[in-house]
Amino acid sequence: MAINAKNITNDELFFGHKACAGCGGALALRHALKVLGSNTTIALPAGCMSAVGFNFPQLCFANNAMITPFAATAAVASGIAAGLQMQGIDTATHPVIGFAGDGGTADIGIQALSGAIDRNEDIIYFCYDNEAYMNTGIQKSGLTPFCASTTTTPAGKNAHGALTQKKNIFEIVAAHGIAYAATASIGYLGDYLKKIEKAQSIRGTKFIHVIAPCPTGWGHGEDATAQFAKEVVDCGLWYLAEYEGPQTCGRPGGKFTITKRVKEFSPVEHYLKSQKRFAGVNEDDIKTIIASRDAKWEQINRDWV
Repeated sequence: MAINAKNITNDELFFGHKACAGCGGALALRHALKVLGSNTTIALPAGCMSAVGFNFPQLCFANNAMITPFAATAAVASGIAAGLQMQGIDTATHPVIGFAGDGGTADIGIQALSGAIDRNEDIIYFCYDNEAYMNTGIQKSGLTPFCASTTTTPAGKNAHGALTQKKNIFEIVAAHGIAYAATASIGYLGDYLKKIEKAQSIRGTKFIHVIAPCPTGWGHGEDATAQFAKEVVDCGLWYLAEYEGPQTCGRPGGKFTITKRVKEFSPVEHYLKSQKRFAGVNEDDIKTIIASRDAKWEQINRDWV
């Protein structure tokens, strides 16, 4: 039976953590473990979730969990899966997951992730994306969006934050021919839960890229996390999609599918100007952001299902 908000378990496998109020990453992790269950083994790099989940003498995980070197999340998860296999334990009933942030995935951890996909390791890799290195002081990552202010790309008189566009890690992963990849948002929880459940039903390497707002780094209210995670989809700056590789869908090159089509985008201006990190954007910046969004959606509507 498909898991949804009505029948999801009340058991908590990630609790008592020290995350900031309204932490999107904590919500993404909490719900992932609710779907996958207590037999899950999780590898976390030295990011927000390991910092808030491992506080001696308190461990905030009810399942097996371990901290990995920053660059090694996918490699450690691969080793755990191999260890279970040698003991005759099936990852179909004992899932192995990696759970890393945007910097630990798209920058520092991309080599190990690429290798795991190449070997088709039977793991699920989650990238919880708060769009900067939040744990170490809000520095720019490869997934920081254009014009976002961080401590290494500050907005000021002569610069309006990050000068580069957000790296498309979803399509980079898909280009490997991965068994399954998806984008998700904690603002659309039903879609996220469904994709986790689907990923666990597929053998091989799976990747889920979930947008997870950070009130501290984004500069919004602690009670507005789900709102911003929904609004970024509604204004078209984040799309909800799946990729099924050739081995999964039986089609050469695989298949991209949009899982939510937005008939009419909500105002980008409202989304940006409601966050302190975009306080420096001007009208030209907004036009550039909208043009980039529209070009991407034109390609999606032309080439994807």
